[in-house]
Amino acid sequence: MKKLLKRYSPKPHEVRNHKHLGWLSKHLHDPSLWNFNRKSISKAFAVGLFFAFIPVPFQMLLAAPGAVIFSANLPLSIALVWITNPLTMAPIYYGCYKLGAWLLGVQIESDVVMSLEYVWQVFDTIWQPFLLGCLTVSAVSALLGYFGVQFVYRYRVYRRSKKL
Repeated sequence: MKKLLKRYSPKPHEVRNHKHLGWLSKHLHDPSLWNFNRKSISKAFAVGLFFAFIPVPFQMLLAAPGAVIFSANLPLSIALVWITNPLTMAPIYYGCYKLGAWLLGVQIESDVVMSLEYVWQVFDTIWQPFLLGCLTVSAVSALLGYFGVQFVYRYRVYRRSKKL
């Protein structure tokens, strides 16, 4: 898995000298942004999964500074936000809305139509449960991603030590 990620991720020297990255380009020399080790990958899962469920366009633009701030693997942090893509967005965000409504004790509308026009019509009534659900899923998935990667790495080390 590690070899696959290394093969398809951009090379640091290709990205570091890019002039259109603004303030971010001076931080791209940090080796931890390009490492594929337990710490950087688990932080990348936390950053990427957190921003994947935040309902804003161009989530990659949030994940990149997040990766820099937390010294997470940059390519993986950016790639993970694509969990919510045009195909998965509607069911994921509807699930977030349902979770937020359940947490707030709000009645869910029974005649929900999956369209952008409908969402704009009822946005004043659904925004609070929707955002609460998105933030809850973001936080929980970030924690599960971080500790899940930590567990997998440690389990693999344990399994390798048992074979010796």
